[in-house]
Amino acid sequence: MARVPYVDPEDLPEEYRDLVVSKLQGRPVNVYAALGNNPEVLAGTRAFLSSLWESSGLDERERELVILLASAENGCRYEWHQHVRIGREAGVAADEMAAVADGDFDAFDDDEALLLRYAHAALGREVDDALHEAFVAARDDATAVGVASLANGYTALAGVLDALDVELEEGDEFVGWDPRE
Repeated sequence: MARVPYVDPEDLPEEYRDLVVSKLQGRPVNVYAALGNNPEVLAGTRAFLSSLWESSGLDERERELVILLASAENGCRYEWHQHVRIGREAGVAADEMAAVADGDFDAFDDDEALLLRYAHAALGREVDDALHEAFVAARDDATAVGVASLANGYTALAGVLDALDVELEEGDEFVGWDPRE
């Protein structure tokens, strides 16, 4: 059971009600319903995550690879579960998701492998000059900022989900770390 109640959108001031509803799922989701206990933080979190989604310099597939990596690295079942479905819709195959969860970046082409190595290093605070220069040479400075922010933004969200013990939505069963099974 979550450590905070899941807020019903109707119990929030009108300007915050839509923020509890997932744009992708069209229904309230537990992560936002939990954050709804502090509407201003909910609004700020949604704005922050939206900026990461829209302005990271990545396409949908690449974005989902980075989010799946952050979810796996943080052991965040809620994020992983949500982003397996989103990742599939963005073209990430189950085999690739399993490889991300295992930290096997050799399963990807050179460009995506570099992206995942950079995100992994950013998550571990292990980006060195050589890796950064290789990444920026392949992409650009703005994308380096976007990837580091996306990976670590989802790390921050994982910490909040863990602290509040946010559960999967009612009726959902965890997809597992290997979505092929």
